[in-house]
Amino acid sequence: MIRRIVIVGGGSAGWLTAGLIAADHQGTPLHITLIESPDIAPIGVGEGTWPSMRDTLRRIGVSEADFFRECDAAFKQGSRFNHWRGDHPLGSGRDYYFHPFVLPQGYGEVNLPQQWQAQHPDTPFADLVSFQPHLCVNGRAPKQASTPEFASVANYGYHLDAGKFGVFLRKHCLEKLGVHHVPDNVVGITSHDNGDIAALQTQAHGALEAELFIDCTGMQSLLLGKHYEVPFISQKHVLYNDSALAVQIPYPAADYPIASQTSSTAQSAGWIWDIGLPTRRGVGHVYSGAHIGDDQAEAELRRYISATGGPRDIPSPRKLSFNPGYRARFWHRNCVAIGLSAGFIEPLEASALALVEMSAAMVSDELPATRAAMDIVARRFNDAFTYRWERVIDFLKLHYVLSRRRDSDYWRDNTAAVPERLSDLLTLWRHRAPSRNDFNRIEEVFPAASYQYVLYGMGFRSEYTHPQPQQAAQADHYFREAAALTRKMLGALPGNRELINHITQRHHA
Repeated sequence: MIRRIVIVGGGSAGWLTAGLIAADHQGTPLHITLIESPDIAPIGVGEGTWPSMRDTLRRIGVSEADFFRECDAAFKQGSRFNHWRGDHPLGSGRDYYFHPFVLPQGYGEVNLPQQWQAQHPDTPFADLVSFQPHLCVNGRAPKQASTPEFASVANYGYHLDAGKFGVFLRKHCLEKLGVHHVPDNVVGITSHDNGDIAALQTQAHGALEAELFIDCTGMQSLLLGKHYEVPFISQKHVLYNDSALAVQIPYPAADYPIASQTSSTAQSAGWIWDIGLPTRRGVGHVYSGAHIGDDQAEAELRRYISATGGPRDIPSPRKLSFNPGYRARFWHRNCVAIGLSAGFIEPLEASALALVEMSAAMVSDELPATRAAMDIVARRFNDAFTYRWERVIDFLKLHYVLSRRRDSDYWRDNTAAVPERLSDLLTLWRHRAPSRNDFNRIEEVFPAASYQYVLYGMGFRSEYTHPQPQQAAQADHYFREAAALTRKMLGALPGNRELINHITQRHHA
């Protein structure tokens, strides 16, 4: 029987996994131990989440107000992409688009992209079909002060301080969920005769035995990668970014507006993220080391910070290196990898924490009762996550292949390397919009609506061979509905900082 689980590694991945499993299995004989090295600091730059994080936090039983206060959290309502298209002059104010979290008004009821092209081709797609880009541009929060915790008027995720998030989760797991914490280093691995892991040898606490081991050791992938030598499948031939420079930027004033979207601004050989937290901005340059040197990348980062109201004298950015890709298997024998130990692509669209949530939830939901059942669960897990990693790669690559930028080898090379799966979809989408038929698993990583936002935000046009003029009136109804919702919400919703201040101060009172 599976009675003991040992998780190796803390940070967001380890503590989210511990919290989900512990919360779901409270009152059972399951014993969860998390070993965390006191000598290894978490990477701590994953500052964006999807709306799924609201369900995850609610599931593990935390207060949203506590989370906002202790994790320096803010609302995230989607992403804004600047200068990716490359078909408008820089500085023209037109070279940007939104990927909002709210589904298009009338999504699934009518062919919105076809009617958008026919009726309003000069209006950005997301601006026409969704109220949310207008909330972002105007700095509005996604709900009112009276809206209950985790509920929304407009769908939202979070921006957060990843270092503080790990500490917050650890405290909750230890105080409320009964997770056993062992601050120690793993110095050896003992195996059963059949190849399963029997125990982890620690420096100060001896051997820790379990029936299931979860590897959350980050990029070193101590159990799955080093011990089991499960191969790593690099994706550098498809997505070139392998380096990042990260820095924290103060606001010029304490009441400075907080952006409610992640901004992603294309550069000569990568892009710059810009995330607004209540006390600071998190800014970083993700780039391809084969296309640009570190010094030039840092110069582009400094230029961006200066141009967006940041100080000229910023501290030296923190350099991070990564090999984009994922493991050939994620669950091998009685070991499953979650987080960076399973893989990492790049920060675009903030998929890293979302994949942690999905992985931890599936382990908890499908937790095998016995070792005999574990191999069946492992096969299902590996099938699900191989599919999900491939979908993440396709979706991220979509942002690059549609660009008309030809100002550097980076952008020229990016449009030439297209995964076969994505190439097939683009062939289909020349004559029809992305639909649910293209993504038919129950839990897709990105819905067809996300592909529509990026595809048409990037200036792609579908040549419809069978126009449907009879849908024009129905589509126009939804376009007008989105416009009416925009007017209503802009008048009713508070500013981002205003609501965050209310949430954190009310809790103090």
